[in-house]
Amino acid sequence: MLVKMSLEDFGAVLGSDAPAPGGGSVAALSGALGAELIAMVCRLSIGKKGYESFTDELNAALPKADALATGLLRRVDLDTEAFNAVMAAFKLPKETDDDKQKRSAAIQEGYKEAVQSPLSIARECVEVLALSQSLLGKSNSNALSDLGVASQQAYAGLEGAIMNVRINLPSIKDESFKTQITAEIGQLLKVGREAKEHVYTFVSENL
Repeated sequence: MLVKMSLEDFGAVLGSDAPAPGGGSVAALSGALGAELIAMVCRLSIGKKGYESFTDELNAALPKADALATGLLRRVDLDTEAFNAVMAAFKLPKETDDDKQKRSAAIQEGYKEAVQSPLSIARECVEVLALSQSLLGKSNSNALSDLGVASQQAYAGLEGAIMNVRINLPSIKDESFKTQITAEIGQLLKVGREAKEHVYTFVSENL
């Protein structure tokens, strides 16, 4: 499992000539790091003087941040597995017409999963961005920069994940599927960008 590697070992695999892990796994990791930072900010704020009135919100945000971090870390491996499934489909036999039909169907299914995987990463990164925005002015001011970094990490994860969606979409023949995905990623980018810019402005003005 990639997530069980040391940072050095993960970096070595990432920098090798292996096609996976790649950008999708890095996008998931980026989002996970953002979620972990939000969890830290919550823990540095809960029970601290001056933030008593936000206790309920902080207590609600903490398990959400922990869950998003766990989910996104899991997607570091899942995204690599999805890409490997596409590669495996291309290696299926194509001697007979039946072979070719089964291989083509497997490739299409593989590409759909290779789209769904980073799409899930993008969705969760947007959740991380929304969570960081929700804590502005309600969390420890000494950790304000950490909240800002969390937002930037989550947005990098969002953009990266959507790039991985877009690179695989042209290989899919199902036009209805492609139209639906294209509409969703446009909305995710819009919502995510607005949240990131809101957080960045607030953090910049209050540091």
